[in-house]
Amino acid sequence: MATLPPRVIFVTRESEYDLLLARHATREQARFFLDQRGQSLAELETRHMRQEQALVAARAQVPDDWRQALVSRAMLDRFLFTQDDLVVALGQDGLVANVAKYLSGQPVIGVNPMPELYDGVLVRFAAGKLGDALLRAHHADAGLQHRTMVEGRLDNGDRLLALNELFIGHRSHQSARYEIAAGESSEQQSSSGIIVASGTGATGWARSIMLATGQDMLIGPEDPILGWFVREAFPSRATGTSMRSGALQSDSLRIRSQMNDGGVIFADGMEQDFLRFDWGRKLEVGIAAQSLNLVVA
Repeated sequence: MATLPPRVIFVTRESEYDLLLARHATREQARFFLDQRGQSLAELETRHMRQEQALVAARAQVPDDWRQALVSRAMLDRFLFTQDDLVVALGQDGLVANVAKYLSGQPVIGVNPMPELYDGVLVRFAAGKLGDALLRAHHADAGLQHRTMVEGRLDNGDRLLALNELFIGHRSHQSARYEIAAGESSEQQSSSGIIVASGTGATGWARSIMLATGQDMLIGPEDPILGWFVREAFPSRATGTSMRSGALQSDSLRIRSQMNDGGVIFADGMEQDFLRFDWGRKLEVGIAAQSLNLVVA
C-alpha cells in the first residue's frame, strides 16, 4: 500500500515591512509615514528581504518528492496539523512558542533568518543546514529537547497550552480580582495578574518579574516544574499579598475569577487568542501532558 511522502510545514510571521504595507496600503505611503517621524524604511525592507531569502533557501532544502505547506502565524488556529508533519518555524524565537500550542508531539525545527538580530535559543539552524535536520527528524534520529509546557483548564472544558507562560488577569490595565489557591493555602487577591511559566518561559517575562521582585527560581526547559508569580498584588481589607510565587510539580494552581467583565487567559503573548475568564469561572493550571519536541541536533 502506497504511503504519502513526508510533509514539511513552514511557519512564518509577518515582517515589520509587511505590517506597514498592510496599514498604509502602498510602499510610498509607508515611506512617507516613517520619513515624517525621522525613520527610514530601508532597514525594514532589508530585514524583510533577508527573511524572504531565508525562506526560499530553507524550502529549497526539502527533498523534491516531499510535500510542503506555508502557514502564517495568524492562521495557526485554523490550520490542521497531522501527526506525521515536520514543522519548521522560520523567524524569531517567539515563533516556536506561538506554534507549539497547536501541535501534538510533532518535531519542530527552528530556523534563524537573521542570527545577528535573533538570539537563536529556539531557532538554532541556518536555512542552508535545514536539509540534514529534516532527514534526521523524519527518521527519528534527531537530537530532541522535550520542553515542558503549561496547560490551563477551565471548568467548562476549554483549555489553553503555552510553551513560555500563561497570563491570567484583566485584558486592560484594571486590577484583576480573583481567589487563588495552591496546596492548602488560598487567598483573595487584587493584582496586575498571574504568570505561570515553564523553564523556557523562565528566561523571558517571568525572568523580568523575578529580577524585579527578588523571587529567584531556577527551572530548566525540560524540568517537570512550573513557576507561578503574582504581579503587583495589592493589600486591602478584602485582599491579601501573602501568596506571591511558588512552584508546581504534580499539583496545580487553582484560580476562581471575581471579574464581572474583562477577565482573560492567554498564552505566550498572543492576546488575540484568549479564553474568557469572567465571574465564577474556575481555572486549574499545571504541567501539560504534551511537551514541545524541539530539534537541537
